[in-house]
Amino acid sequence: MIIHSIQAAIGKTPLLKFTHQEFKEIPETSAIYAKLEYLNPGGSIKDRLGSYLLEEGFAQQKITNKTTIIEPTAGNTGIGLALAALGAGLQTIFVVPEKFSLEKQALMQALGAKIVHTPTEEGIQGAIRKAKELHQEMVDSYLPLQFENSANPAAYYHSLAPELVVDLGPKITSFVAGIGSGGTFSGVARYLLEQNSAIRLIGVEPEGSILNGGPSHSHEVEGIGVEFIPPFFAELPITEFATISDNAAFAMTRKLAKQHGLLVGSSSGAAMAAALVEIAKLPMGSQAVTIFPDAGDRYLSQAIYSREDY
Repeated sequence: MIIHSIQAAIGKTPLLKFTHQEFKEIPETSAIYAKLEYLNPGGSIKDRLGSYLLEEGFAQQKITNKTTIIEPTAGNTGIGLALAALGAGLQTIFVVPEKFSLEKQALMQALGAKIVHTPTEEGIQGAIRKAKELHQEMVDSYLPLQFENSANPAAYYHSLAPELVVDLGPKITSFVAGIGSGGTFSGVARYLLEQNSAIRLIGVEPEGSILNGGPSHSHEVEGIGVEFIPPFFAELPITEFATISDNAAFAMTRKLAKQHGLLVGSSSGAAMAAALVEIAKLPMGSQAVTIFPDAGDRYLSQAIYSREDY
């Protein structure tokens, strides 16, 4: 396949099938399928979102060829937006809590982005406040604000979800995926519900996230976990939330690398750990789908594959 821009390589990622042969927790006639979104050119699922947000911004005439894109982000959305903006010749400013992944920040800067830091203790809410301030101050700027923008779930409803159905058919038993902004989960879930109203929807969070009613606190797993309920979850019939410890997530991340050659981030480890629990509950012959959202190379400074405390 010949392409004329790196943006053309976004999407159509492979599904990797896991069976009882790879994980004893999977019943012999069942399977877990992992969508390998870390193989997108920017290294994460958020390449899809960055491309879609800019397409929608241009279509709605919120963006011109002189607009500066501003966004609060933990990193992957910034990388995806920077990649899309590079193709469109636009400038980008990303507001990032200062102690988030240094590798992600370096990648955003490599793609031409300017980074503005906010205090780590203020979390993503502090980054959102600062991004809104910058947007108000800057003429001809656009703030997609993935946490509130309906284009966020739409990006996955129109791209990733149909790919799953093309590859697996409509009778997916369970959809198991991490929740950050909630866009990926809700967009894919709504599409799959249209194909099979009986599908089980399992949202994955780290300890310290609030979806299961626990207290909010810091966690080592990046990319998932929420400080507020995503607005995209309104009327979404989520079956249950799976809360995965840092220990379980990092242990699975190491296992995926050392035993299966999958150099993914810790949110993928959390998703796989939850998917294994889910598939063990289901009837024989079930198929669960999960997502491996990003690559582990952006967490090497955190010793993601070698730390001994997890």
